[in-house]
Amino acid sequence: MRRSGWGPPEKDPHPRAPRRRPTSALWHNLAGYVEKTVTRHRADLREPATEPAPPSAEPEQVDVETKAAAVRAAQFEQQDFVRNARERYAAVQELKALGLGIKTIKRELGLAKETVRKYYRAETVEDVLARAREGRVSVLDAHKPYLHERFNAGVTTFSELFREISERGYTGSYATLRDYLRPLRTAGRAPTPAPAAPKVRTVTRWILTHPDRLDADDTAALKKILERSPPLAAATAHVAGFAEMLVERHGERLDAWITAVEADDQPDLHRFAHGLRRDHAAVLAGLTEPHSSGVVEGNVNRIKMIKRQMFGRASFDLLRKRVLLAR
Repeated sequence: MRRSGWGPPEKDPHPRAPRRRPTSALWHNLAGYVEKTVTRHRADLREPATEPAPPSAEPEQVDVETKAAAVRAAQFEQQDFVRNARERYAAVQELKALGLGIKTIKRELGLAKETVRKYYRAETVEDVLARAREGRVSVLDAHKPYLHERFNAGVTTFSELFREISERGYTGSYATLRDYLRPLRTAGRAPTPAPAAPKVRTVTRWILTHPDRLDADDTAALKKILERSPPLAAATAHVAGFAEMLVERHGERLDAWITAVEADDQPDLHRFAHGLRRDHAAVLAGLTEPHSSGVVEGNVNRIKMIKRQMFGRASFDLLRKRVLLAR
């Protein structure tokens, strides 16, 4: 995995090279655990409020942000997929407590293996719902400051606000606007819109990218996050240490790196370190030897892709020709 700009290029395999874990696979696995770590501390991604509440403000106005957040949280919980996620998590964890494995639970509940694995490994159901709760970038985001200003000026009719922002370039639906404004109407006042927090995947990408390859804005944003989140700062330091070890082939540092991670309060990186210990010999070879099976694995992946495209449609002779001509 080289998307982050830190992973090393894979070299041609050597016929006498010992069994080793490809470095791209190591980096890909680490990236998954880093994303889990960022998700665990997603509250630290948002900048704290800097505007103090006016002392003369009414309690309803002071608590408007809390009320709006509570209404949105209630709306989120009412969605079908959230209820299904909580039920599935409870069912999987109940069977896990009985000592059943992922394959057995899959048969018992009739769920896909990946679905069971997701709920099986999650420490809480909130870990599963984090990405959905975070939400996507909305077409309404650019218009929120204007909406809040107009709402506090007394224009609270949804249809009127929809007409106004449509004239200002809003291309979303009326329902999207209505769902956003309902919590504000319940709270009675629109708070000053806070800067949007960066997405979990965005921060994960920043952490996994070599500092020299981040632009100035991303570097500054990441620095602020790490200053207010010691756990993420520690995780970033561990990632940098592993990246240096991987790129420069310092396999002799592996045991010290694992020990440092295990001594830190990093539950998700602990799982990654446990995997390194379980496959220690192959990982050590991958971080030491200059050769890799990456080319072979790439060809195997290419052949499997062609097989999937042709399944049930053609004969082995055509498959053979496609494999040979695709080289």
